[in-house]
Amino acid sequence: MMGTTSSRLSASRPLHGHTTLLSARQWWGAGLLALLLAFAWLVDADPARQQLSRILQAPSLAEPFGTDHLGRSMLARMAAAIRLSLGMALLSVATAAIPGVLLGVVAGWRGGWTDRLLGSVADACLALPGLLLVLLLAAIAPGNFWTLYVGISLVLWIEYFRVVRARTQALVTSPQIGASRLLGFGPVMLFRRHLWPELAPQVFTLAAFGAASAILAMAALGFVSVGLRPPTAELGLMMIELLPYYHEAPWAMAQPIFVLFVVVLSLNLLAGKDPR
Repeated sequence: MMGTTSSRLSASRPLHGHTTLLSARQWWGAGLLALLLAFAWLVDADPARQQLSRILQAPSLAEPFGTDHLGRSMLARMAAAIRLSLGMALLSVATAAIPGVLLGVVAGWRGGWTDRLLGSVADACLALPGLLLVLLLAAIAPGNFWTLYVGISLVLWIEYFRVVRARTQALVTSPQIGASRLLGFGPVMLFRRHLWPELAPQVFTLAAFGAASAILAMAALGFVSVGLRPPTAELGLMMIELLPYYHEAPWAMAQPIFVLFVVVLSLNLLAGKDPR
């Protein structure tokens, strides 16, 4: 009787304890990201409205960020660009994380031919550099938001798969999971009680890094004019549009660069350590 009770306690105990507190750098990242989100959703102005009589105006009380080469409000365009970048990043990360985690758990848990098959699929995707794959898809349908989204998601899922598979392979041999199996607990219970508490910190770290990578990829494609098309307010596209006017309006050229830096910095701070 005592042995059965001990086995149940061992089976119900998580593999390792995790603290829910964020580190100081993660708090800084969360604070920066919260400020960016507040700015992006509180500013509700039309980013495409042109005022040709106010071209390249310096920052003022009426236009705190000034105007661009078509007289459009830089304040409105910065807010719209942040919404677009973070929305794309969130969508890409969610789409990549769900299949990546599920396939990684299946490969690490089952092993054998299942692991080899899924590993071969991941290796085949890695054979083509990520940015080149996104460029190829963008060339097929230039200026299409969904093409960029699919390309970035296809690149990101591999990281989740590889990290989760390696961690699952190490966890399935633990005494806690062995005891849970002997007591008849099903796969869902084992995943929820033992695997996910161990995988969650690494998955969330990968998600933050992946979001930063997605934003940089979209900005890079916009900068080389194979991403989204004008008049879309997108950080990389705004950089290339304002580049010819950096002498007349350096503040306008600096704004998308600074915003991109702060967005990526906040996500990297929030991520903490690289789980790989």
